[in-house]
Amino acid sequence: MKNKRYLKHSILAAAILLTWIKTYVIYHISFDMKIENFMQQVILFINPLSFLLAIYGVSLFFKSVKGRNRYLLITSSILAFILYANVAFYRFFSDFITLPVLFQTSNFGDLGASAAESIYFTDVLYFIDVILLFVAMKWLPNAKEAVIVKPAIRRAYFVLAAAILFLNLGLAETERPQLLTRSFDRELLVKNIGTYNYHVYDIYIQSKSHAKRALADGSELVEVNNYVRSNQAKPNDEMFGTAEGKNLIIVTLESLQTFTINEEMNGEVVTPFLNELSKDKDTFYFPNFYHQTGLGKTSDSEFLVENGLYPLGNSAVFFTHSGNTYNSMAERLGEKGYFTNVMHANNKSFWNRDMMYNALNVEEFYDVESYDIAEGQAVNWGMKDIPFMEQSVEHMAEMPQPFYSRLLTLTNHFPFHLDEEDKLIPEFDSNSGTLNRYFQTVRYTDEAVKALFDDLKEKGLYENSIIMMYGDHYGISENHNEAMGQYLGKEVTPFESAQLQRVPMFIHIPGSNQGEVVEDVVGQIDIRPTLLHLLGVETSKDMQLGADVFSKDHEEFIVFRDGRFVTDEVVYAGDICYDKETGEETEAEACAPYIERAAEELGYSDEIINGDLLRFYDQKTGNLLIDETTEGK
Repeated sequence: MKNKRYLKHSILAAAILLTWIKTYVIYHISFDMKIENFMQQVILFINPLSFLLAIYGVSLFFKSVKGRNRYLLITSSILAFILYANVAFYRFFSDFITLPVLFQTSNFGDLGASAAESIYFTDVLYFIDVILLFVAMKWLPNAKEAVIVKPAIRRAYFVLAAAILFLNLGLAETERPQLLTRSFDRELLVKNIGTYNYHVYDIYIQSKSHAKRALADGSELVEVNNYVRSNQAKPNDEMFGTAEGKNLIIVTLESLQTFTINEEMNGEVVTPFLNELSKDKDTFYFPNFYHQTGLGKTSDSEFLVENGLYPLGNSAVFFTHSGNTYNSMAERLGEKGYFTNVMHANNKSFWNRDMMYNALNVEEFYDVESYDIAEGQAVNWGMKDIPFMEQSVEHMAEMPQPFYSRLLTLTNHFPFHLDEEDKLIPEFDSNSGTLNRYFQTVRYTDEAVKALFDDLKEKGLYENSIIMMYGDHYGISENHNEAMGQYLGKEVTPFESAQLQRVPMFIHIPGSNQGEVVEDVVGQIDIRPTLLHLLGVETSKDMQLGADVFSKDHEEFIVFRDGRFVTDEVVYAGDICYDKETGEETEAEACAPYIERAAEELGYSDEIINGDLLRFYDQKTGNLLIDETTEGK
């Protein structure tokens, strides 16, 4: 009789077990999460259970069998969709979805081929638990019997769910102390508390973020300001004002990584023009320049360039905080008489650019409507790079000078497809079609950059301009590490993966004759002060976290948005400290002084953005605008 009573709950047990087992299997086959010891494996195994017990346990309150079964099936379907959405997202971004990303629906229509590349016919298997649960409801006799559950039984059930949750958190905290303070490291959170609990925690973090702005009064800026001032780098007197009065042209080189520069692929030169430029007497080339973007990718790199602040770790700041007060590079140069503009042959609303550019005080946005896209000139994301460069220079020729123009390229974007006439070199021959095609689109972009320089010279703009170009983010994600290992001729370890986050940066000043290869470790957060100083604009009162790369005070310490970091001596990745020169694991003590500082710096930047703290800061005087009531607290 007792066994019969328990059998009446078999459909609930089936729902829990099916989703639990499926989730654990997906952890291993769909996500590249490094499991270093047996305890981490145990945590990974148990972490879905507490949430599944709680969410499916709600069915114990249903009195009708129809209502119970319907709830279980709907809940199973929702959880399957959430998990699959993370899988599809991870295939492209090597990351997990956050709540703000789910609401960035205005981008979905433009994702096109990128989204299609991340979805496979076999993905129906990710819903196998829903299918099996439906079958069980139809064929198991006990699934159609109503069960009255006593309150004491329900209490015991949810106490068990809570106990497993606290066991999970306790083991996770032992394995990784202060785990929940590292909300920027989503892989670490998923690995320890599970996908479903991570999303619950993400909702809490997002709510907390919105509350911060409402409650902020400016007093938070005191500590941030002290940190910024103590880490400032004075301009290099020899470099300050080198390009004063010149036009500033910044070119964002979509998905371009440094491993293609001055290298060959199966005997083919991938970037002939950029190779020459890296050795040019008027060019400063930075081979150890790292991107620091998060989920916002290109838009995050724009945010870094304009503000000298880190993007957010759990969303695209262009979407979530376009109503903030900023002191952008466009605003500073506008105050100096520059005509500020951005040129990008894509929809103006993509990544919410039309709204964010207003917040950044960009005077004009030349979007896709500003270009004539002839037959054969279109790509999935907008316009091919070569005609884009040609028409952009035509726009520049009509601008008042001096001007500040940012150009965003498009062709070298995942999934890296080209028309036959644009393929200047053959594909690579790895097991990854994505990597194979990547070299071809990089070669095309190199040709587009050459066209830009030629057109600037033809229009008489070249000599009076400083041209800065940089890679915005990685193009080849960690999902293609096996193929990358084939190209590099070595295994892609966490150390090598960190090194692959290097993207090229070129600062070309025609006629300067000062160019050189600068081996220092630098990052995108350093772009703003570097360029403003070259243009003779003082930044000592600006609230920025970057530093002038030409300054003698510049520190070789670059923090990634996910908490990894690189110095001139060490690389911290995958919770392991590596010797930068050898790539071998070294003593943890070598990285220890920087770990807390990296988290602190990311935290300060988040505080500025989430609290919209720059509304309490006078950029001209450097004074904090804290009212009397705040000062009296």
